[in-house]
Amino acid sequence: MSASSSSLKLRVQRIEWIAEDVLEIEVRGETDLPAFTSGSHIDVHLPNGISRSYSLVNDPADRSRYCIGVGMDPKSRGGSRHIHTQLRPGQIIEVDPPLNNFVLDESAEHTVLIAGGIGITPIFSHARKLAQLQKEFEVYQAARERSRAAYCEKLEEISPMYHLHIDDENQGQFLDIPGIVQQQTPKTHLYCCGPPAMMQSFEAAVAEIPESQVHVEYFVARSEAEQGQSGDFFLGLARSGREFLVPADRSALEVLLENGVTISNSCQEGICGSCETRVLEGTPDHRDSVLSKAEKLSNKTVMLCVSRCQGERMVVDL
Repeated sequence: MSASSSSLKLRVQRIEWIAEDVLEIEVRGETDLPAFTSGSHIDVHLPNGISRSYSLVNDPADRSRYCIGVGMDPKSRGGSRHIHTQLRPGQIIEVDPPLNNFVLDESAEHTVLIAGGIGITPIFSHARKLAQLQKEFEVYQAARERSRAAYCEKLEEISPMYHLHIDDENQGQFLDIPGIVQQQTPKTHLYCCGPPAMMQSFEAAVAEIPESQVHVEYFVARSEAEQGQSGDFFLGLARSGREFLVPADRSALEVLLENGVTISNSCQEGICGSCETRVLEGTPDHRDSVLSKAEKLSNKTVMLCVSRCQGERMVVDL
């Protein structure tokens, strides 16, 4: 996947081991970098042609650098594996300017932050911001083993209500997310980022809480079991007047790229938001993990990397 025209060429300044199978990567440019807010991510375009999204963990006030935490995924298709085994200080990589699909509501009376595994990266960013604002918040971090709990010492320093749950030290029991949610007051805002099992538990636990108070970020695509049946459909491009058949076994994004249509993309799993496109006609079959329930019901935009069409034809603003 090629970088966009707005991408930045940055030098890898530092690679540091911060937990078992977790590296922190620092990149810098020659001038101040584009501003970002807590919860933001950048799309990193690696030398092997793969692009992946990673949450920023450094203080947004420091625009001299971007820092990301990258966990080694045992099922890596080349993203985290390349970073862990091939990336070296001094190399130049391209990154897209920051995006934020996991925005922090700084006005909340009380905030609960829940993270599992490498999902701690955007949660750590939110915790630091809430601490700076002197807001009331709690942090719950879960890890399989203590050695894998990235940023735990820093979180303990900044949050008086920090809780670390280690599965192996609790007879293999997972963090009690339903119990945490049940303890909260009606106006609490809840955030979660973690592996699929944690996200499913969280979304079930907050089902009766107003959507405006619930915030999630997926770093792994939703399972195919959660998605509907796939069928062929036609995708029309309003600006160019072109139209393509999207077969059941191909994504709309794949078809567009193969036919020379330029469109921003990164994860190709519906978790980064890069390929979000305005819908002009038709009803999308939303399969992404970025849009809120209200946004999906509005059918104003669609993630072309995973989502499809509920009917035979959809027209988008391309």
